[in-house]
Amino acid sequence: MNIASKIDHTILKADTTREQVKKVCDEAKEYSFASVCVNPNYVGYVSEELKGSSVKVTSVVGFPLGNTLKEVKAYETEQAIKNGADEIDMVINIAALKNENYDLVKEDIKAVVDASKDKLVKVIIEACLLSNDEKVKACEIAKESGADYVKTSTGFSTGGATIDDVKLMRKTVGAELGVKASGGIRDIETSKAMIEAGASRIGASSSVSIVKGEKGNTDY
Repeated sequence: MNIASKIDHTILKADTTREQVKKVCDEAKEYSFASVCVNPNYVGYVSEELKGSSVKVTSVVGFPLGNTLKEVKAYETEQAIKNGADEIDMVINIAALKNENYDLVKEDIKAVVDASKDKLVKVIIEACLLSNDEKVKACEIAKESGADYVKTSTGFSTGGATIDDVKLMRKTVGAELGVKASGGIRDIETSKAMIEAGASRIGASSSVSIVKGEKGNTDY
């Protein structure tokens, strides 16, 4: 199993420096990770650093709370792509889902999907804040809205990816969509377990430790 090709090498902390981002980009090229995932302010820089490599650029949108307006998320998506993003990881409007305002949840996701044009869109449902019924509903809406992936977590809330969540999400979206497991994944055993449960992508900041078979101690 080629774990590296399934990992989005991630660095999203608020105090992240350019030097740290450069290191992540160098590691991503060395190990051939799927992408480097950063906040929008670093997308242009990462795009330049990864130029000529097979590593994609992922930008988060509406991160980490998801409660910005759909118009803001659409604009953020447009600007990220303009600056070189290949993939978008957006956070759903969690409050709208909790309020059972499913039309707004769908409009929110669709605004990003439409703004992304042909770019890959991963929808972060923040599973740790949802009941199982809400997780299923979020995944169903993401699928209906034209997203490419559903993703477990931001890594900045009360919990990260779990095997049960990945299984439930995979069962809900079927084979048509990807499932990204993220948050708290720090070793190769956990990564493999997530993939066996149905994950097609892993989000991690301990990516190098994972591929080396070591235990990482960082998370985003």
